[in-house]
Amino acid sequence: MRALVAVAIGLAPVLLFVLLVAVVELPPEGSTSPRPLLTADPGPKK
Repeated sequence: MRALVAVAIGLAPVLLFVLLVAVVELPPEGSTSPRPLLTADPGPKK
C-alpha cells in the first residue's frame, strides 16, 4: 500500500506537467511552411 502511495505522489507532478503542456499548446519556434505536409508518397510525376 505504501508503494502505491509513493508511486502516486511521484507521478502526480509528471502528469500535471503533461496536462499543462497539452492545454497551453506552445507554438513551434521559427518559421513554418504554408504548404501542408504530405502523409503519403504521391508516386512518380507524370
